[in-house]
Amino acid sequence: MKDYRYLLRRILNPPRRTVRARRAKPPLRRLAPAAWLAAPLLAALLLPLAVVPLRGGQPAPPAVPQATASPAPPGAAAEEAPQPQVSVYLSHSGQIETLPLEDYVSGVVAAEMPADFELEALKAQAVAARTFIVRRLLAGDRSGVPVPGADVTDTVSHQAYVSGDVLEREWAHGGKSAGLAKVRRAVLETRGVVMTYQGQPITASFFASSGGYTENSEDYWSSAVPYLRSVASPWDQQITPNLAVTYTFSNSELIEKLGLADIILPASGDVAASSLAKPVTSSTSSGLPVEVLSLTAGHRVKEISIGGTVFTGREVREKLGLRSSQFTWKRQGGKVQITTYGNGHGVGMSQWGANGMAKGGSTATQILKHYYSGISFNQVSTLLKK
Repeated sequence: MKDYRYLLRRILNPPRRTVRARRAKPPLRRLAPAAWLAAPLLAALLLPLAVVPLRGGQPAPPAVPQATASPAPPGAAAEEAPQPQVSVYLSHSGQIETLPLEDYVSGVVAAEMPADFELEALKAQAVAARTFIVRRLLAGDRSGVPVPGADVTDTVSHQAYVSGDVLEREWAHGGKSAGLAKVRRAVLETRGVVMTYQGQPITASFFASSGGYTENSEDYWSSAVPYLRSVASPWDQQITPNLAVTYTFSNSELIEKLGLADIILPASGDVAASSLAKPVTSSTSSGLPVEVLSLTAGHRVKEISIGGTVFTGREVREKLGLRSSQFTWKRQGGKVQITTYGNGHGVGMSQWGANGMAKGGSTATQILKHYYSGISFNQVSTLLKK
């Protein structure tokens, strides 16, 4: 009887630890189905954020994570990835300004491209500027910097840059606040995006305008770079002000600047480099041949013989202070007139071409992929982890 009563008490009054164990499980079982039901809803809400439409209704290329994305809250973006610092040598004051990467990019875009350009062109410029400096930072490259402690100068030897003080004084409070807001928006909407080739930041060279084509890198510099290839840029011819500029030189000026001592320049004869499809010899008088020996893929003068001396188009441009190495040469009224087309070295992105593309509806992604062949896009934070 005693055993019976004991068993009865055990059945009617189980130990507390058993009750607790059984009570702890039901809440977990009730929560699990709720979480699974919520997952499709969250996915449906988040999915539109991953698809960024381009102008014209077509989706952005998936390889570009943020190049055309909507602005993210600055505070949230800053928390996701700390920015590297950039130290800029200010050539006018001799001081060094150290600031976060994205603030530096804003200063470069403000200096390098007119704020009234299309937003997508400004965004392309922001990515190019960011890529240029990130490449230097990762490589520890401080070439061309006159003092220790700086990563880059504020001149066109690297990238032109407007200091933070000037942006605040002359832009924010000097009648350019709308332009500054547009520049900062372009930087924010491309935050952290850089161009890469085979996983490394590219040399993101750019220039003002072309005469219709960009240059292969080896036609202006010494080495061939796979992503710096000559491409058509017809937009420059349509919208660039002062596309053609004419310089007039006397005989003595040309002799001195080109180093052609005791040479008399021809009295007549024209050399039109922009219209040549292959090397052509220009007939001249006074016994001095002026001959275009070859053209580049970008339709610029590659080599030209003047008075028996062979110059590259770049040499003539630099010795005479011309805007570009695409030029025509002719005699007019006892002087020599040289007309140039476009402005700059011609390698990489044409800024006026980028604006023309943007006016036609192209995105920053499309602009960059046009001017830099075969490139991809990556995040600064990803590159810094390597």
